[in-house]
Amino acid sequence: MVCPYSLDVPGGVQNHVRDLAEELIRIGHEVSVLAPADDLGALPEYVVPAGGAVPVPYNGSVARLAFGPMVAARTRRWLRDGHFDVLHIHEPAVPSVSVIALWAARDPVVATFHTSNTRSRAMSSASTMLRPSMEKIGARIAVSDHARRTLVQHLGGEPVIIPNGIYVDRFAVPPNPRWSAPDGSLLFLGRIDESRKGLPTLLRALPTLLRERPGLHLYVAGRGDVDDLLDLVPTADRHAVTFLGRVDDATRAELMASVDLYVAPNTGGESFGIVLVEAMAAGAPVLSSDLPAFRSVLEDGQLGATYPVGDSEALARTALDLLADDDRRLAVRDLAQRAARRYDWSVLTRDIVLVYETVVET
Repeated sequence: MVCPYSLDVPGGVQNHVRDLAEELIRIGHEVSVLAPADDLGALPEYVVPAGGAVPVPYNGSVARLAFGPMVAARTRRWLRDGHFDVLHIHEPAVPSVSVIALWAARDPVVATFHTSNTRSRAMSSASTMLRPSMEKIGARIAVSDHARRTLVQHLGGEPVIIPNGIYVDRFAVPPNPRWSAPDGSLLFLGRIDESRKGLPTLLRALPTLLRERPGLHLYVAGRGDVDDLLDLVPTADRHAVTFLGRVDDATRAELMASVDLYVAPNTGGESFGIVLVEAMAAGAPVLSSDLPAFRSVLEDGQLGATYPVGDSEALARTALDLLADDDRRLAVRDLAQRAARRYDWSVLTRDIVLVYETVVET
């Protein structure tokens, strides 16, 4: 497999690649992953570093990519020595090691497309250059219908949809009372200084929430500088917010299992919403912005509640309604927890292996 983003930095694609590699190895396949990396000590044995990563603005975020002559040489050597039955490239249109691997590929190729951005300038400008290489791809996977639309619009082709996955049982942990609060506890998890993650929308809702529920508490987990964000919270309300910084996987699961609401106020750039599935698996009732990808995961309100993107007042009112209705919140939680099992890697990997078999047979 090839991952275009630095594998020693957390992210949706990186987590997908790591988890899929683990599950493939568990069921008996041999796996090698080529990816950028700086902290070589943090890499599993199956990862081959393609070179150091360079931060590049991409798709509303900052991606850590690798390119250049040395990366190209390492990629060609890895492909030559690997004698792979299948080359699975994630995000083959991203200008990193994925593009290089596709150019150099001689083995049967499967590609997974994660990006959801029908107005992507990067993909639009690269589409002419990439189309000849795209003909090498024997089978295409999109992680959601929204990722599928982006692929079809910019590069053509008709992929099969296989969503992002999680190890559901890793989120089946008991709640910890330390994350509770008298009037309810809320959780935000994500890069706090990345605007599309929407934390400012949630922070602007806090005064309204606290007027009706003065004992409410918001936990914010994720890396980034908090100074500018604190300016969005009145001084008198700052006691109600705890910035936890980056948390490990065990704490992440415990937080989700313990809070009364998981809030995803994202404003765009999401192709799926795996963090919603994690919260569902852990038993946290979900409140999210009504991004199309999020509505799809929540089945248009059957598995969680939504509010209009960027509307802090609507976020506050919806959260207050949910916190006041224990029966509704717990019913949605139970339904969502059962639905999350369809995203377990044990289920999804079988579908991915079937795709591999189609390109090997041809």
